[in-house]
Amino acid sequence: MPERATSQPQPGSAAAVAVDLNADLDQQLAAADAQLAALYPGDPTSRQPVHTVYIPADRFDADSPTSWGMAALELLDRYAPDAGTLAELSGLAPNQVGEVYDRVVAKLSSEPIEDLRVDFEDGFGNRGDEAEDEQVQRVVAAFGDLGRQGSRPPFFGIRFKSFEAPTRHRGVSTLAGLVAGLADGGSLPTGFVVTLPKVTSVDQVQSMTHACEQLEHRLGLAPGSLLFEIQVETAQAILGADGLATIAPMVHAARGRCFGLHYGTFDYSAGLGIAAAYQSLDHPVADHAKAVMQVAAAQTGVRLSDGSTNVVGFDDAEQARHTWSLHARLVSRSLQRGYYQGWDMHPGHLPTRYLATYVFFRSAMPDAAARLKAYVNKVEGGVLDEPATAKMLATALLRGLHCGAVDEAEVVDRSGLDTAALTSLTGTGQLPG
Repeated sequence: MPERATSQPQPGSAAAVAVDLNADLDQQLAAADAQLAALYPGDPTSRQPVHTVYIPADRFDADSPTSWGMAALELLDRYAPDAGTLAELSGLAPNQVGEVYDRVVAKLSSEPIEDLRVDFEDGFGNRGDEAEDEQVQRVVAAFGDLGRQGSRPPFFGIRFKSFEAPTRHRGVSTLAGLVAGLADGGSLPTGFVVTLPKVTSVDQVQSMTHACEQLEHRLGLAPGSLLFEIQVETAQAILGADGLATIAPMVHAARGRCFGLHYGTFDYSAGLGIAAAYQSLDHPVADHAKAVMQVAAAQTGVRLSDGSTNVVGFDDAEQARHTWSLHARLVSRSLQRGYYQGWDMHPGHLPTRYLATYVFFRSAMPDAAARLKAYVNKVEGGVLDEPATAKMLATALLRGLHCGAVDEAEVVDRSGLDTAALTSLTGTGQLPG
């Protein structure tokens, strides 16, 4: 049977005009389409740590992750040995704390630190080249020991000194020494990332990108394997001398190497003249900076991290109440605003980091699972969700799975979707097929 000829629109018809116009527009917008796809690939579906723990280099060793977990558990045993007491001290609802208390204890026992950054910057100070070089080699050895023991956190790395003129040479030496020490057979350990602090210009990010390229070339590493975070802790990182926002050009100047934007609470606040007593990640100047960061990072694949609190009192139960209630409130606040990671500066921050995070994602699970089930099965209900919303609902469930707040079995039971299906929804808003 002969094939039917494809019908062509009649010349001068609306269909013919549309065909010609589409051809013109495809040609005119080809460069813009390619640029959009390259610069805004979308949010990653891989795991993001819920926090970054900073430990000064001279205080770090291969026992640090385990000792932090043990110290956190000891504080729980001392001040909140049961869910009811922890609810009272943290200010969170007793029923919610009761649901996750055992999960928090298990997390502190098995994986107390999700992201570790050994600090050669402010937390270490300037001690001379010989002393810092010795610490670099010691840290390399400790990272190796953690890897062999199977106790290295899923994400780890260092914060080296900034690319400001007075500290640039020392920072580069530490960076090069650490990367060279960890490079093994042309590759770096999975989860390795470094932090570039006190960034004041797009030029510094471009120079960091160049440094990464040169280190990879000189050490025989795969191109693109060395990733870095930009620490946003200067006014110049938010607003340049020309009056234009600076952080978006910084993200793109990294050419795909920027793993995250981390807000620096105290340097940024001090730089804007905020009195020490009021320097906090919930100050209005912090909210402004983080809103700019959030827009700049949107759909680029770059993760966001909030800052920290320096309140770490645990001398008695009243101090523990103050520290834990403040920290739990700040973590919850950040999660509600779309910041799923923050800094933790003391083992005492770990219980409320996981407590607030687990409560947040477990509270989100029932509604997210029900709406996704209705969305996938095209069931009409009280909320009509679109693909973009389905992506975010699936992302919330994935984040809860990644950090241990929820289990896959209960997500499947409520939504009918496993991890693979959720991952597909986060990318397209649709299931395969």
